[in-house]
Amino acid sequence: MEFKTKELLHELKHHLPFTAIASLIGISSILFINYILQANISESIFEVIHPIHIIFSAIVTSAIFYSYQKNKLKAILVGITGAILIGSVSDTLFPYLGGLIFRLNVQLHLPIINEPIKILTFALIGASIGTLTTKTKMSHALHVFLSVFASSSYLLAFSQNFNTLFFIAALIIIIIAVIIPCCVSDIIFPFFFLNKKIKCCKC
Repeated sequence: MEFKTKELLHELKHHLPFTAIASLIGISSILFINYILQANISESIFEVIHPIHIIFSAIVTSAIFYSYQKNKLKAILVGITGAILIGSVSDTLFPYLGGLIFRLNVQLHLPIINEPIKILTFALIGASIGTLTTKTKMSHALHVFLSVFASSSYLLAFSQNFNTLFFIAALIIIIIAVIIPCCVSDIIFPFFFLNKKIKCCKC
């Protein structure tokens, strides 16, 4: 990947500010819902947010790939793979493992195993849209925002411990579960599948 370092750093530079802003808005929103509105976030909310998150993840992954290499089929396959693999890590595996570490009594729930057709369909839709758009920064911000909600709702829906320690631990888990996988999925992952000769971004 040495030959792609310049392009990779270029994409990170453009997208990281959106990552930070979306994370802050997402975390603030989930805290507002829980502490101010005192609304109950159930499993059904996670089942809605996760597929939407998969869509936007696939959009950005395939869009960034397609902006450097004009191969729609390959871009769609990369978008689907990245969105499902890393989206599952971000929304379920990281929160689950973090919950185990902090002893939050979290249950393991993997939508790609329980509802594979549904998740694959949403990923396909997102990846297809990604080949038609160049608006990756806004899609990335929405992806991060939705990832915050997905990982938060996972912890709230599948954990039985609700106290001050829970929310402190949840905040740490969410930051790790969102920022690392989202940047890997949207920005770094597509570069693993690009050829040596790629079209450079002009922005």
